[in-house]
Amino acid sequence: MNEAPILLIEDNPDDAELTTRAFVKNGFPNEVVVLADGEECLTALLPEEGEPRFAPSLILLDINLPKVSGLQLLRRLRQDERSRHLTVVMLTTSTEERDLVDSYRFGANGFVRKPLSFVHFESLVGTLGAYWLQINQPCPPTRDGQRS
Repeated sequence: MNEAPILLIEDNPDDAELTTRAFVKNGFPNEVVVLADGEECLTALLPEEGEPRFAPSLILLDINLPKVSGLQLLRRLRQDERSRHLTVVMLTTSTEERDLVDSYRFGANGFVRKPLSFVHFESLVGTLGAYWLQINQPCPPTRDGQRS
């Protein structure tokens, strides 16, 4: 099991709390680190040279974010060698087909719509966690710490 932290980029504090609670209720030991906007995420994942880089096991990314949108953030992460192979799943309430298409076009590993009910959301988080943290085999890091 991948026990590195989960990075949740979510500007709604209630949604962030529900997501964190759902991971705990499903028994995942991973810390959930919450960032409220895309700019904070870029600073954490693509720091200035020489600063340590945050390496989460899974990134759950909302589309509608302040400062840097989720889709803009996804594009930037996929353009940089340091973050190109990180697992990014779009977790959103968007029902726009364009958001779905653009998410995959820009390199998302998955696209999941948030259900309205907490019971359904808790079940969805259990499935997401089981697949991405326990079943999926992520790209391994190379000698320099980057993923190949």
